[in-house]
Amino acid sequence: MSISLQVVYPITEDTHFDYDYYLETHMPMVGTHMGPHIQSTLVTKGMAGGPDVPPSIYAIATMTFADKAALNAAMAAAGPVLEDIPNFTNTQPQMLIGQVVA
Repeated sequence: MSISLQVVYPITEDTHFDYDYYLETHMPMVGTHMGPHIQSTLVTKGMAGGPDVPPSIYAIATMTFADKAALNAAMAAAGPVLEDIPNFTNTQPQMLIGQVVA
């Protein structure tokens, strides 16, 4: 059964997010350290929270894994990735690990 890891970067007062650094440096770092265990990766940049509503999320990174063992292996290799977060944002990322059902 496939497992997903979603990392959500919420927009809050006095936070920032450097999309260029995130896409050009951080995500390749994810590929280097965690990539051997990842089946697919999707990054979504927040544009709106609904019609005429500003976004409440900077970005969501979704990674899928074949199973929990692959997720665990990726997380064991994620140290440098997690340490890099302050280089592109000061928001507190939220994580959701879930079972892919559709």
